[in-house]
This record gives sequence, C-alpha cells and structure tokens, in this order.
Amino acid sequence: MRRKNWRLVIVGAALIVIAAGFFLFMLSIASRSTDPAALMQTVGTVSGVVGGLAIAMIVIGLIGKKA
Repeated sequence: MRRKNWRLVIVGAALIVIAAGFFLFMLSIASRSTDPAALMQTVGTVSGVVGGLAIAMIVIGLIGKKA
C-alpha cells in the first residue's frame, strides 16, 4: 500500500492557482506595456513552467511512497 503525500498535492494545487492568477493579472497589465506581445510571451512561458511543475508535484504526491 502506498501513502499519498498530501502536502505535495496541496502545494501543487496552490501553484496552479497562483500561476493562473499571475497570468490573468499580467493580461490586464499588458495593454499598458510598450511591447504587449513580448510581455505575454514571457508571462505565458513562466506560467506554463510553473503549471507543469505543479502538475508533476500533484502526480508525484498522488502516487506516494511505499509504507
């Protein structure tokens, strides 16, 4: 039987929420930027990396370790 690591799952879910919030916040600011396309490309890359890391943390946490 494997024990799930709920701390990793919770932190992963929180990171997904933070990444989505950061993306939406920067989306509202992008119109005031001198180069909104480049800004959103960078923001999308950062949000995607954080979201991918969060999904990996959730999967690893749900797989767990041997008891």
